[in-house]
Amino acid sequence: MRALVKTAAQPGLTYTDRPDPAPGPSEAVIRVKATSLCGTDAHIYNWDAWAHSRIHPPRTIGHEMCGEVVAVGADVTLVCVGDYVAAESHLTCGACFQCRTGQAHVCKNYRILGVDLDGSFADYVVLPETVLWKTSPDIPPELACLQEPLGNAVDAALVEDLTGHTVLITGCGPTGLFAAAVARTAGAATIIATDVSDYRLSLAKQVGVDHVFNAKSDGAEAIASAILDITRGEGVDASLEMSGHPTALHHAFRSVKNGGRVTLFGIPTGPVTCDLANEVIFKGIRVHGITGRRLFSTWYRLAGLFKAGLNIRPVLTHTFPLKDFAQGFELIKSGQCGKVVLFP
Repeated sequence: MRALVKTAAQPGLTYTDRPDPAPGPSEAVIRVKATSLCGTDAHIYNWDAWAHSRIHPPRTIGHEMCGEVVAVGADVTLVCVGDYVAAESHLTCGACFQCRTGQAHVCKNYRILGVDLDGSFADYVVLPETVLWKTSPDIPPELACLQEPLGNAVDAALVEDLTGHTVLITGCGPTGLFAAAVARTAGAATIIATDVSDYRLSLAKQVGVDHVFNAKSDGAEAIASAILDITRGEGVDASLEMSGHPTALHHAFRSVKNGGRVTLFGIPTGPVTCDLANEVIFKGIRVHGITGRRLFSTWYRLAGLFKAGLNIRPVLTHTFPLKDFAQGFELIKSGQCGKVVLFP
């Protein structure tokens, strides 16, 4: 089969031949129909400090995918040949405290598809049956492969109810855009979004955001004042911080009303200072740290959101054959894209 492989400890990937996989007793082989690029993949492609410490070449990368089951091991009972599936990218241990108490999304020993084992940037991928998610045939592959990152947005947005609430989203990268679409479908009353890219703010309008502000050109004070006007002096019910930028983090805390909630999903590049007393304690707010998706409750929820009319197509901005992967990574570097999907 053909695959994108990190063959050496250096920038780039190699489009090369790899052995066709065979399933173990509890595994299935999936013919990949579509697979999407993620920020994690960009870290590996660029070979930054995180990738250097985490990846051990050779490794086929990629973890957001959908495809068709083409072979199963002798003990597989959850899927059959011909099933259309997506995959949970976190392979949990099932034995730690977190796994045994309903918190497998923060398993202490999890492994990640495309990081700790060979991933989905290939013609075929082999996976344990327990991470496979049967997907409605009504969802086309270019959208079905986005369910894994979409699950992050579902958890970030809906960790508490948003119905009738005013929501601020700081950061309109793909997950922030997904969160906006989820909030719209879930019945948020008003959605406000900030970013430094007019391109991504235009995508935010397409997924249902009511008010957009450019954090670079509009300025922090002007945005804060506008949010107070929009919320009649109260502040937003919920802030979803999706960028990891320190300024956006403070903006999220500042903009939420007393007694509101802040979701933290964006990953800062280093330590961030926080006025804990005035930004959190005295406001009596609730803070949720979000990593991955709740297994598998978030997947069931996003399936329901699709049935309720969730529209994420505007977030999908570019598609390429797998062999043209470099164009996708260049787009991510430029910031002039939403989600990029590759077709093996």
